[in-house]
Amino acid sequence: MQFPPWTSIDDAARLLHDGEVVAIPTETVYGLAGNAYLPSALAQIFAIKERPTFDPLIVHICEISQLADIAENIPDVAYALAKAYWPGPMTMILPKKECIPDLCTSGLPSVAVRFPSHPVAQEIIWKAGVPLAAPSANLFKHVSPTTAEHVAAQLADRGLAGIVDGGPCNVGVESTIVSLVGEPTVLRPGAITPEMIAKVIGDVKVKESTSKPGQAMAAPGQCDTHYRPQVPLFYGEIPEGFELPKNCVRIAFGNRPGVIPATLNLSESGNMLEATAKLYAYMHDLDDPKYDLILVDPIPNVGVGMALNDRLKRASIKIIDSNR
Repeated sequence: MQFPPWTSIDDAARLLHDGEVVAIPTETVYGLAGNAYLPSALAQIFAIKERPTFDPLIVHICEISQLADIAENIPDVAYALAKAYWPGPMTMILPKKECIPDLCTSGLPSVAVRFPSHPVAQEIIWKAGVPLAAPSANLFKHVSPTTAEHVAAQLADRGLAGIVDGGPCNVGVESTIVSLVGEPTVLRPGAITPEMIAKVIGDVKVKESTSKPGQAMAAPGQCDTHYRPQVPLFYGEIPEGFELPKNCVRIAFGNRPGVIPATLNLSESGNMLEATAKLYAYMHDLDDPKYDLILVDPIPNVGVGMALNDRLKRASIKIIDSNR
């Protein structure tokens, strides 16, 4: 096998249909995909990522009509949201059909479903002829990949059958997750904001998620510590009197002055969508052992900024320590 195992769309579809695991691009982040109907493929995904089985997987489809193949008792609001925001970076949680293995849903009676907008992802799903379970293509709790190279750096030697290079992801953070089991509730913020969802279906709750280690989670990405680079990252205001380590770098946002000059800037103009698309790539770029600490400027917690704040709070160390 070549290293990394770069793979064509046609070969990826064949491998996935046959039960292998392949990394594929989506508009959010790269996904580690496997046949959603095959427990053996799902088990490979968990093993390659070192992901605990209490963290459920998202099933990806390529047509709205396929929703009925995955879920049952689908409410009208689900089809209204699908019409408004699919294909796109939104996942819906719905009652699952028996054809979806319990391993995919961590034993829950609900399933998370998404229709990605990336044309390569759509073509692969279509040609594979099966829905694909696909969490982010990275080691569990590490920074999610937004390029094929990010995938190769973490997973190329861990037994996946291929990586499809579809270019950089243009959204750059994981999908919004909205549960439609019971009262509509946003469980994970993303590019489709609660305000956007409310415009279609009316009032929607936003859950402040907290993890319960070892118990099945209602949706992926709920761990309190997640999306974390190996170099300590601190998000927010530096405590007064704290002495920064020598090799400290800063990810800035807008024209805000900082305690050190900006190393990289998510968006000099303060554009939230630009910042969202760049965040994980910048975290990968600065995740280098020559650095002692990564600082990230505060970002307004409005609109898509809710997704940025969610990821950065999970990635951030809780106590800043200058004696590293």
